[in-house]
Amino acid sequence: MTRSRCLSALLAALTMAAAFLVAPPASAAVAFTSTAVNRDGGNCLDLPGSSTTAGAQLRAFACDAAANQNLGLTPVSGSADVYTITTRSGQCVDVYGASTADNAAIIQWPCHSGTNQQWRLVPVTVAGTDKTFNLVSVGSGKCVAPSGGSSASNTNLVQLPCSTANGRVWRLPGFTGGGTTPGTFTNPLSQHGPDPWLTYYDGYYYLATTTWNSTVTMRRADTLAGLATATDQVIFNLTRPNGAGTMWAPEFHLLDGPGGKRWYFYYTAGREPYDLGTQRIHVLESAGLDPMGPYSFKADLLDPTQDNTWELDPGILQLNGRLYLLGTFYNGSQPMFIRPLSNPWTASGTRRILATPTYGWETVGGAVNEGAEVLQRNGKTFIVYSASHCSTPDYKLGMLTYNGGDPLNSASWTKSPNPVFQRSDANGVYGPGHNGFFTSPDGTEDWIVYHANNSTSGGCDMNRTTRAQKFTWNTDGTPNFGTPVALGVPLTAPSGE
Repeated sequence: MTRSRCLSALLAALTMAAAFLVAPPASAAVAFTSTAVNRDGGNCLDLPGSSTTAGAQLRAFACDAAANQNLGLTPVSGSADVYTITTRSGQCVDVYGASTADNAAIIQWPCHSGTNQQWRLVPVTVAGTDKTFNLVSVGSGKCVAPSGGSSASNTNLVQLPCSTANGRVWRLPGFTGGGTTPGTFTNPLSQHGPDPWLTYYDGYYYLATTTWNSTVTMRRADTLAGLATATDQVIFNLTRPNGAGTMWAPEFHLLDGPGGKRWYFYYTAGREPYDLGTQRIHVLESAGLDPMGPYSFKADLLDPTQDNTWELDPGILQLNGRLYLLGTFYNGSQPMFIRPLSNPWTASGTRRILATPTYGWETVGGAVNEGAEVLQRNGKTFIVYSASHCSTPDYKLGMLTYNGGDPLNSASWTKSPNPVFQRSDANGVYGPGHNGFFTSPDGTEDWIVYHANNSTSGGCDMNRTTRAQKFTWNTDGTPNFGTPVALGVPLTAPSGE
Protein backbone atom coordinates (compact mmCIF):
# COMPACT_ATOMS: atom_id res chain seq x y z
CA MET A 1 0.00 0.00 0.00
CA THR A 2 1.33 3.46 -0.90
CA ARG A 3 1.95 6.10 1.71
CA SER A 4 -0.99 8.20 0.44
CA ARG A 5 -3.34 5.21 0.53
CA CYS A 6 -2.20 4.41 4.08
CA LEU A 7 -2.91 7.97 5.13
CA SER A 8 -6.35 7.89 3.51
CA ALA A 9 -7.17 4.62 5.25
CA LEU A 10 -6.00 5.98 8.59
CA LEU A 11 -8.13 9.13 8.22
CA ALA A 12 -11.16 7.06 7.30
CA ALA A 13 -10.66 4.85 10.33
CA LEU A 14 -10.29 7.84 12.62
CA THR A 15 -13.42 9.41 11.17
CA MET A 16 -15.40 6.21 11.76
CA ALA A 17 -14.06 5.89 15.30
CA ALA A 18 -14.98 9.47 16.08
CA ALA A 19 -18.49 8.88 14.81
CA PHE A 20 -19.00 6.13 17.39
CA LEU A 21 -17.90 8.47 20.20
CA VAL A 22 -20.40 11.26 19.46
CA ALA A 23 -23.90 11.22 20.87
CA PRO A 24 -26.09 10.86 17.75
CA PRO A 25 -28.40 13.83 17.30
CA ALA A 26 -31.16 13.40 14.77
CA SER A 27 -32.62 15.66 12.13
CA ALA A 28 -36.16 15.67 13.52
CA ALA A 29 -37.71 15.15 16.93
CA VAL A 30 -40.06 12.15 17.29
CA ALA A 31 -41.91 10.73 20.27
CA PHE A 32 -40.35 7.74 22.01
CA THR A 33 -40.37 5.81 25.28
CA SER A 34 -37.29 5.02 27.30
CA THR A 35 -35.73 4.60 30.67
CA ALA A 36 -33.22 7.25 31.78
CA VAL A 37 -30.02 5.83 33.27
CA ASN A 38 -27.77 8.15 35.23
CA ARG A 39 -24.09 7.87 34.29
CA ASP A 40 -23.03 8.19 37.94
CA GLY A 41 -24.07 4.96 39.66
CA GLY A 42 -26.15 3.53 36.83
CA ASN A 43 -29.45 4.21 38.57
CA CYS A 44 -32.69 4.89 36.70
CA LEU A 45 -35.02 7.85 36.88
CA ASP A 46 -37.82 6.37 38.97
CA LEU A 47 -41.35 7.20 40.12
CA PRO A 48 -41.44 5.89 43.71
CA GLY A 49 -44.04 3.16 44.12
CA SER A 50 -45.69 4.10 40.81
CA SER A 51 -47.26 6.96 42.76
CA THR A 52 -50.23 8.81 41.30
CA THR A 53 -49.80 11.73 43.71
CA ALA A 54 -49.26 15.14 42.16
CA GLY A 55 -46.01 16.52 43.55
CA ALA A 56 -44.33 13.16 44.19
CA GLN A 57 -40.56 13.72 43.96
CA LEU A 58 -38.73 11.58 41.44
CA ARG A 59 -35.56 9.73 42.36
CA ALA A 60 -32.56 7.83 41.04
CA PHE A 61 -33.14 4.17 41.90
CA ALA A 62 -31.57 0.85 40.96
CA CYS A 63 -32.77 -0.11 37.48
CA ASP A 64 -35.26 -2.98 37.62
CA ALA A 65 -37.22 -2.87 34.32
CA ALA A 66 -40.40 -1.92 36.21
CA ALA A 67 -43.05 0.23 34.54
CA ASN A 68 -42.47 3.08 37.00
CA GLN A 69 -39.08 3.62 35.32
CA ASN A 70 -40.54 3.96 31.82
CA LEU A 71 -40.87 7.49 30.51
CA GLY A 72 -42.74 8.91 27.54
CA LEU A 73 -40.98 11.71 25.67
CA THR A 74 -43.08 13.84 23.33
CA PRO A 75 -41.57 16.67 21.24
CA VAL A 76 -42.82 20.19 21.89
CA SER A 77 -44.35 21.59 18.72
CA GLY A 78 -41.94 23.72 16.70
CA SER A 79 -38.82 22.44 18.42
CA ALA A 80 -36.17 19.97 17.32
CA ASP A 81 -34.85 19.14 20.79
CA VAL A 82 -37.44 20.04 23.46
CA TYR A 83 -39.76 17.41 24.97
CA THR A 84 -42.35 16.91 27.64
CA ILE A 85 -41.63 13.80 29.73
CA THR A 86 -44.46 11.77 31.26
CA THR A 87 -44.28 9.21 34.04
CA ARG A 88 -46.33 6.03 34.37
CA SER A 89 -49.13 7.99 36.06
CA GLY A 90 -49.52 10.19 32.98
CA GLN A 91 -48.24 13.26 34.79
CA CYS A 92 -45.32 15.38 33.57
CA VAL A 93 -41.79 15.65 34.90
CA ASP A 94 -41.77 19.12 36.46
CA VAL A 95 -39.50 21.55 38.32
CA TYR A 96 -41.33 22.24 41.57
CA GLY A 97 -42.87 25.71 41.64
CA ALA A 98 -41.20 26.62 38.30
CA SER A 99 -38.17 27.40 40.46
CA THR A 100 -34.91 28.59 38.95
CA ALA A 101 -32.96 27.83 42.15
CA ASP A 102 -30.36 25.11 42.63
CA ASN A 103 -31.70 21.99 44.37
CA ALA A 104 -35.35 22.62 43.43
CA ALA A 105 -37.14 19.27 43.47
CA ILE A 106 -37.91 17.33 40.30
CA ILE A 107 -41.47 16.09 40.69
CA GLN A 108 -44.43 14.81 38.72
CA TRP A 109 -47.34 17.19 38.20
CA PRO A 110 -50.43 17.33 35.97
CA CYS A 111 -49.28 18.36 32.52
CA HIS A 112 -49.60 21.96 31.38
CA SER A 113 -47.74 24.15 28.86
CA GLY A 114 -45.26 25.70 31.31
CA THR A 115 -41.57 25.75 30.51
CA ASN A 116 -40.84 24.04 33.84
CA GLN A 117 -42.32 20.93 32.20
CA GLN A 118 -40.27 21.26 29.02
CA TRP A 119 -36.92 19.50 28.72
CA ARG A 120 -34.18 20.09 26.18
CA LEU A 121 -32.11 17.02 25.30
CA VAL A 122 -28.58 18.32 24.91
CA PRO A 123 -26.21 15.63 23.58
CA VAL A 124 -23.14 14.87 25.68
CA THR A 125 -20.31 12.87 24.14
CA VAL A 126 -19.35 9.84 26.25
CA ALA A 127 -16.66 7.49 24.96
CA GLY A 128 -17.82 3.93 24.47
CA THR A 129 -21.56 4.57 24.55
CA ASP A 130 -24.32 6.54 22.84
CA LYS A 131 -27.64 8.30 23.41
CA THR A 132 -26.29 10.34 26.31
CA PHE A 133 -27.79 13.73 27.21
CA ASN A 134 -28.19 16.50 29.70
CA LEU A 135 -31.89 16.87 30.62
CA VAL A 136 -32.11 20.67 30.66
CA SER A 137 -35.15 22.50 32.02
CA VAL A 138 -36.28 25.10 29.48
CA GLY A 139 -37.63 27.16 32.38
CA SER A 140 -34.48 27.32 34.49
CA GLY A 141 -31.65 26.25 32.18
CA LYS A 142 -30.55 23.74 34.84
CA CYS A 143 -30.14 19.98 34.67
CA VAL A 144 -31.76 16.99 36.35
CA ALA A 145 -29.30 15.39 38.79
CA PRO A 146 -29.28 13.26 41.96
CA SER A 147 -29.31 15.41 45.09
CA GLY A 148 -25.85 16.15 46.50
CA GLY A 149 -24.23 14.48 43.52
CA SER A 150 -24.85 11.10 45.14
CA SER A 151 -24.39 7.91 43.14
CA ALA A 152 -26.43 5.89 45.67
CA SER A 153 -29.75 4.27 44.84
CA ASN A 154 -32.87 5.94 46.26
CA THR A 155 -31.53 9.49 45.88
CA ASN A 156 -34.04 12.26 45.23
CA LEU A 157 -33.71 14.22 42.01
CA VAL A 158 -33.18 17.98 41.92
CA GLN A 159 -32.03 20.56 39.39
CA LEU A 160 -28.42 21.75 39.42
CA PRO A 161 -26.23 23.79 37.04
CA CYS A 162 -25.53 21.80 33.89
CA SER A 163 -22.16 20.21 33.16
CA THR A 164 -20.77 17.09 31.51
CA ALA A 165 -20.05 15.45 34.90
CA ASN A 166 -21.47 11.93 35.10
CA GLY A 167 -24.17 12.90 37.60
CA ARG A 168 -25.67 15.35 35.11
CA VAL A 169 -25.62 12.91 32.17
CA TRP A 170 -28.40 10.42 31.40
CA ARG A 171 -28.48 7.65 28.82
CA LEU A 172 -31.82 7.23 27.05
CA PRO A 173 -31.54 3.76 25.49
CA GLY A 174 -34.93 4.10 23.76
CA PHE A 175 -33.96 7.32 22.00
CA THR A 176 -34.85 7.03 18.30
CA GLY A 177 -34.77 10.59 17.09
CA GLY A 178 -34.52 14.16 18.31
CA GLY A 179 -31.91 16.00 20.24
CA THR A 180 -30.11 19.01 18.89
CA THR A 181 -30.00 18.84 15.13
CA PRO A 182 -26.45 19.26 13.84
CA GLY A 183 -26.01 22.87 12.84
CA THR A 184 -28.99 24.25 14.76
CA PHE A 185 -29.69 25.92 18.08
CA THR A 186 -32.67 27.31 19.96
CA ASN A 187 -32.97 30.40 22.12
CA PRO A 188 -32.46 31.28 24.92
CA LEU A 189 -28.68 31.05 25.27
CA SER A 190 -28.91 32.07 28.93
CA GLN A 191 -31.97 31.91 31.15
CA HIS A 192 -30.79 34.81 33.30
CA GLY A 193 -28.84 36.92 30.83
CA PRO A 194 -29.63 40.63 30.75
CA ASP A 195 -27.37 43.01 28.83
CA PRO A 196 -25.54 40.30 26.85
CA TRP A 197 -22.22 40.72 25.07
CA LEU A 198 -21.14 37.86 22.79
CA THR A 199 -17.93 37.46 20.77
CA TYR A 200 -16.57 34.64 18.62
CA TYR A 201 -12.79 34.37 19.01
CA ASP A 202 -10.24 31.67 18.21
CA GLY A 203 -12.70 28.78 17.96
CA TYR A 204 -15.06 29.69 20.82
CA TYR A 205 -18.09 31.82 21.58
CA TYR A 206 -17.71 33.93 24.72
CA LEU A 207 -20.74 35.38 26.53
CA ALA A 208 -20.89 37.82 29.43
CA THR A 209 -24.11 39.18 30.95
CA THR A 210 -25.18 41.22 33.95
CA THR A 211 -24.70 39.41 37.27
CA TRP A 212 -26.08 42.17 39.55
CA ASN A 213 -23.57 41.15 42.21
CA SER A 214 -19.85 41.57 42.89
CA THR A 215 -18.71 38.92 40.39
CA VAL A 216 -17.79 39.26 36.74
CA THR A 217 -18.61 36.03 34.91
CA MET A 218 -18.21 34.60 31.43
CA ARG A 219 -19.20 31.37 29.72
CA ARG A 220 -17.77 29.85 26.57
CA ALA A 221 -18.61 27.07 24.11
CA ASP A 222 -17.47 25.92 20.69
CA THR A 223 -21.03 26.11 19.34
CA LEU A 224 -23.76 28.66 19.86
CA ALA A 225 -26.06 25.88 21.12
CA GLY A 226 -23.42 24.94 23.67
CA LEU A 227 -23.68 28.31 25.39
CA ALA A 228 -27.11 27.33 26.73
CA THR A 229 -25.58 24.74 29.07
CA ALA A 230 -22.10 26.19 29.54
CA THR A 231 -21.06 27.14 33.07
CA ASP A 232 -20.72 30.78 34.05
CA GLN A 233 -17.15 31.09 35.34
CA VAL A 234 -16.10 33.88 37.69
CA ILE A 235 -13.27 35.80 36.01
CA PHE A 236 -13.04 38.72 38.45
CA ASN A 237 -14.35 39.76 41.86
CA LEU A 238 -15.22 43.40 42.41
CA THR A 239 -14.27 45.24 45.56
CA ARG A 240 -14.86 48.77 46.80
CA PRO A 241 -14.39 51.51 45.82
CA ASN A 242 -14.78 50.37 42.20
CA GLY A 243 -18.19 48.74 42.52
CA ALA A 244 -18.99 46.10 45.08
CA GLY A 245 -22.45 44.80 44.41
CA THR A 246 -23.95 45.63 41.02
CA MET A 247 -21.94 44.45 38.01
CA TRP A 248 -24.05 45.16 34.94
CA ALA A 249 -23.94 46.00 31.23
CA PRO A 250 -20.60 44.24 30.51
CA GLU A 251 -18.74 44.07 27.24
CA PHE A 252 -15.21 43.23 26.23
CA HIS A 253 -13.07 44.38 23.30
CA LEU A 254 -9.71 43.34 21.90
CA LEU A 255 -7.84 46.65 21.67
CA ASP A 256 -4.29 47.92 21.32
CA GLY A 257 -2.57 48.68 24.61
CA PRO A 258 1.03 49.54 25.55
CA GLY A 259 1.95 45.84 25.66
CA GLY A 260 0.15 44.95 22.45
CA LYS A 261 -3.40 43.74 22.04
CA ARG A 262 -5.33 43.00 25.22
CA TRP A 263 -8.92 42.38 26.15
CA TYR A 264 -10.49 45.35 27.88
CA PHE A 265 -13.59 44.46 29.90
CA TYR A 266 -15.95 47.39 30.46
CA TYR A 267 -18.78 47.32 32.99
CA THR A 268 -21.03 49.47 35.17
CA ALA A 269 -20.96 49.22 38.97
CA GLY A 270 -21.64 51.35 42.03
CA ARG A 271 -19.88 51.78 45.31
CA GLU A 272 -22.73 50.21 47.28
CA PRO A 273 -24.89 47.11 46.67
CA TYR A 274 -27.24 49.44 44.82
CA ASP A 275 -26.89 53.19 44.90
CA LEU A 276 -27.80 54.62 41.51
CA GLY A 277 -25.95 57.86 42.13
CA THR A 278 -22.59 56.05 42.44
CA GLN A 279 -22.93 53.95 39.29
CA ARG A 280 -19.94 54.55 37.00
CA ILE A 281 -18.11 52.84 34.14
CA HIS A 282 -14.97 50.85 34.96
CA VAL A 283 -12.51 48.77 32.94
CA LEU A 284 -10.42 45.64 33.48
CA GLU A 285 -7.37 44.57 31.42
CA SER A 286 -6.44 41.00 30.49
CA ALA A 287 -2.97 39.61 30.99
CA GLY A 288 -2.97 38.02 27.53
CA LEU A 289 -5.22 37.10 24.63
CA ASP A 290 -7.64 34.80 26.45
CA PRO A 291 -11.03 36.56 26.70
CA MET A 292 -11.56 34.83 30.06
CA GLY A 293 -8.47 36.46 31.51
CA PRO A 294 -6.92 36.59 34.00
CA TYR A 295 -7.91 40.24 34.43
CA SER A 296 -6.67 43.04 36.64
CA PHE A 297 -8.47 46.26 37.51
CA LYS A 298 -7.31 49.02 35.19
CA ALA A 299 -9.26 52.23 35.76
CA ASP A 300 -12.43 54.10 36.61
CA LEU A 301 -13.53 55.63 33.33
CA LEU A 302 -14.75 58.87 34.88
CA ASP A 303 -15.44 62.06 32.99
CA PRO A 304 -12.54 64.45 33.63
CA THR A 305 -14.75 67.53 34.09
CA GLN A 306 -18.37 66.33 34.41
CA ASP A 307 -18.30 63.52 36.97
CA ASN A 308 -21.49 64.88 38.48
CA THR A 309 -23.99 62.12 37.67
CA TRP A 310 -24.16 58.39 37.12
CA GLU A 311 -22.96 56.93 33.81
CA LEU A 312 -24.09 53.57 32.45
CA ASP A 313 -23.81 51.13 29.54
CA PRO A 314 -20.29 51.44 28.13
CA GLY A 315 -19.72 50.99 24.41
CA ILE A 316 -16.59 51.40 22.29
CA LEU A 317 -16.39 53.21 18.94
CA GLN A 318 -13.29 53.03 16.74
CA LEU A 319 -13.58 55.51 13.88
CA ASN A 320 -11.09 57.40 11.70
CA GLY A 321 -8.19 56.07 13.73
CA ARG A 322 -9.61 57.37 17.01
CA LEU A 323 -11.14 55.66 20.05
CA TYR A 324 -14.31 56.80 21.80
CA LEU A 325 -16.41 55.73 24.78
CA LEU A 326 -20.20 55.67 24.40
CA GLY A 327 -22.65 55.64 27.28
CA THR A 328 -25.70 57.23 28.87
CA PHE A 329 -26.17 59.59 31.81
CA TYR A 330 -28.94 61.53 33.53
CA ASN A 331 -29.88 65.16 32.90
CA GLY A 332 -33.64 64.89 33.41
CA SER A 333 -33.82 62.24 30.71
CA GLN A 334 -31.24 59.70 29.53
CA PRO A 335 -29.31 60.97 26.50
CA MET A 336 -26.50 59.08 24.81
CA PHE A 337 -23.01 60.53 25.24
CA ILE A 338 -19.68 60.16 23.47
CA ARG A 339 -16.27 60.84 25.03
CA PRO A 340 -12.84 60.70 23.35
CA LEU A 341 -10.24 58.28 24.71
CA SER A 342 -6.45 58.51 24.48
CA ASN A 343 -6.18 54.77 25.20
CA PRO A 344 -8.66 52.05 26.20
CA TRP A 345 -8.84 53.26 29.82
CA THR A 346 -8.16 57.03 29.73
CA ALA A 347 -10.46 59.89 28.71
CA SER A 348 -8.92 62.67 26.63
CA GLY A 349 -11.89 65.02 26.83
CA THR A 350 -15.28 65.54 28.41
CA ARG A 351 -18.53 63.93 27.27
CA ARG A 352 -20.67 65.35 24.51
CA ILE A 353 -24.35 64.57 23.97
CA LEU A 354 -24.77 62.47 20.85
CA ALA A 355 -28.51 61.75 20.88
CA THR A 356 -31.51 62.72 23.02
CA PRO A 357 -34.77 60.74 23.25
CA THR A 358 -37.34 62.81 21.35
CA TYR A 359 -39.54 60.42 19.36
CA GLY A 360 -42.61 59.00 21.07
CA TRP A 361 -41.31 55.45 20.74
CA GLU A 362 -38.18 56.50 22.67
CA THR A 363 -40.10 57.76 25.68
CA VAL A 364 -42.42 54.91 26.76
CA GLY A 365 -42.05 54.62 30.52
CA GLY A 366 -39.18 57.10 30.45
CA ALA A 367 -37.13 59.10 27.94
CA VAL A 368 -34.13 56.83 27.32
CA ASN A 369 -31.29 56.43 24.78
CA GLU A 370 -28.91 53.83 26.24
CA GLY A 371 -26.89 50.70 25.44
CA ALA A 372 -25.15 52.23 22.41
CA GLU A 373 -23.46 49.55 20.26
CA VAL A 374 -21.40 50.04 17.12
CA LEU A 375 -22.03 48.25 13.82
CA GLN A 376 -19.70 48.84 10.86
CA ARG A 377 -19.77 47.45 7.32
CA ASN A 378 -18.51 48.55 3.90
CA GLY A 379 -17.31 51.91 5.19
CA LYS A 380 -20.59 52.72 6.94
CA THR A 381 -20.86 53.20 10.72
CA PHE A 382 -24.06 52.80 12.72
CA ILE A 383 -24.80 53.09 16.42
CA VAL A 384 -27.70 50.88 17.50
CA TYR A 385 -29.13 51.86 20.87
CA SER A 386 -31.93 50.91 23.26
CA ALA A 387 -34.88 53.28 23.67
CA SER A 388 -37.75 53.72 26.15
CA HIS A 389 -37.56 52.26 29.65
CA CYS A 390 -36.56 48.63 30.19
CA SER A 391 -39.50 48.12 32.57
CA THR A 392 -41.91 48.23 29.62
CA PRO A 393 -42.53 45.67 26.86
CA ASP A 394 -41.84 48.52 24.42
CA TYR A 395 -38.11 48.66 25.14
CA LYS A 396 -36.66 48.52 21.62
CA LEU A 397 -33.75 49.43 19.35
CA GLY A 398 -33.14 52.64 17.44
CA MET A 399 -30.24 53.62 15.17
CA LEU A 400 -27.87 56.48 14.37
CA THR A 401 -26.01 56.66 11.04
CA TYR A 402 -22.65 58.43 10.71
CA ASN A 403 -22.58 61.04 7.94
CA GLY A 404 -18.93 62.05 8.16
CA GLY A 405 -17.20 64.82 10.05
CA ASP A 406 -16.34 65.01 13.74
CA PRO A 407 -17.87 61.99 15.57
CA LEU A 408 -18.13 64.15 18.72
CA ASN A 409 -20.59 66.43 16.96
CA SER A 410 -24.20 65.23 17.06
CA ALA A 411 -24.74 66.88 13.66
CA SER A 412 -22.45 64.19 12.19
CA TRP A 413 -25.10 61.58 12.94
CA THR A 414 -28.64 61.03 11.67
CA LYS A 415 -31.23 59.31 13.85
CA SER A 416 -33.63 56.91 12.10
CA PRO A 417 -37.22 58.11 12.64
CA ASN A 418 -38.52 54.60 13.41
CA PRO A 419 -37.29 51.75 15.61
CA VAL A 420 -35.20 49.08 13.90
CA PHE A 421 -36.04 46.14 16.22
CA GLN A 422 -39.01 45.82 18.57
CA ARG A 423 -41.49 43.55 20.34
CA SER A 424 -43.31 40.73 18.57
CA ASP A 425 -46.57 39.81 20.24
CA ALA A 426 -47.07 36.99 17.73
CA ASN A 427 -43.75 35.41 18.80
CA GLY A 428 -44.10 36.18 22.51
CA VAL A 429 -41.03 38.46 22.59
CA TYR A 430 -41.25 41.64 24.64
CA GLY A 431 -38.79 44.42 25.38
CA PRO A 432 -35.97 43.25 23.05
CA GLY A 433 -32.95 45.44 23.63
CA HIS A 434 -29.48 46.05 25.03
CA ASN A 435 -27.87 44.24 22.14
CA GLY A 436 -24.46 43.42 20.75
CA PHE A 437 -23.14 42.13 17.44
CA PHE A 438 -20.88 39.27 16.39
CA THR A 439 -19.89 37.51 13.19
CA SER A 440 -20.12 33.83 12.30
CA PRO A 441 -16.98 31.68 12.65
CA ASP A 442 -16.26 31.94 8.91
CA GLY A 443 -16.89 35.70 8.87
CA THR A 444 -19.69 35.53 6.28
CA GLU A 445 -22.70 36.26 8.49
CA ASP A 446 -23.71 39.03 10.88
CA TRP A 447 -25.58 38.24 14.09
CA ILE A 448 -27.33 40.20 16.81
CA VAL A 449 -27.41 39.17 20.46
CA TYR A 450 -29.95 40.79 22.77
CA HIS A 451 -32.10 40.24 25.83
CA ALA A 452 -35.89 40.08 25.99
CA ASN A 453 -38.78 39.10 28.23
CA ASN A 454 -41.35 36.33 27.74
CA SER A 455 -44.38 38.39 28.75
CA THR A 456 -45.65 41.96 28.90
CA SER A 457 -45.18 41.90 32.69
CA GLY A 458 -41.42 41.35 32.45
CA GLY A 459 -39.21 44.12 33.74
CA CYS A 460 -35.62 45.23 34.32
CA ASP A 461 -34.56 42.13 36.23
CA MET A 462 -32.43 39.01 36.00
CA ASN A 463 -35.23 37.04 34.31
CA ARG A 464 -34.47 38.61 30.95
CA THR A 465 -33.03 35.93 28.68
CA THR A 466 -30.17 36.05 26.17
CA ARG A 467 -31.13 35.42 22.54
CA ALA A 468 -29.32 35.53 19.21
CA GLN A 469 -30.34 35.54 15.56
CA LYS A 470 -28.84 36.28 12.16
CA PHE A 471 -29.65 39.53 10.39
CA THR A 472 -29.30 40.76 6.81
CA TRP A 473 -28.59 44.00 4.99
CA ASN A 474 -30.80 46.26 2.89
CA THR A 475 -29.80 47.41 -0.57
CA ASP A 476 -28.96 50.88 0.80
CA GLY A 477 -26.35 49.36 3.12
CA THR A 478 -28.41 49.62 6.32
CA PRO A 479 -28.98 46.60 8.59
CA ASN A 480 -32.25 44.70 8.54
CA PHE A 481 -32.73 43.02 11.93
CA GLY A 482 -36.10 41.51 11.07
CA THR A 483 -38.45 40.29 13.81
CA PRO A 484 -37.33 38.72 17.10
CA VAL A 485 -37.77 34.94 16.94
CA ALA A 486 -39.83 32.97 19.47
CA LEU A 487 -38.11 30.82 22.07
CA GLY A 488 -37.62 27.17 21.18
CA VAL A 489 -37.70 27.65 17.40
CA PRO A 490 -34.78 25.78 15.76
CA LEU A 491 -32.45 28.21 14.02
CA THR A 492 -29.56 27.40 11.71
CA ALA A 493 -26.26 27.80 13.56
CA PRO A 494 -23.75 30.43 12.43
CA SER A 495 -21.89 29.52 9.26
CA GLY A 496 -18.57 27.81 9.81
CA GLU A 497 -19.37 26.06 13.09
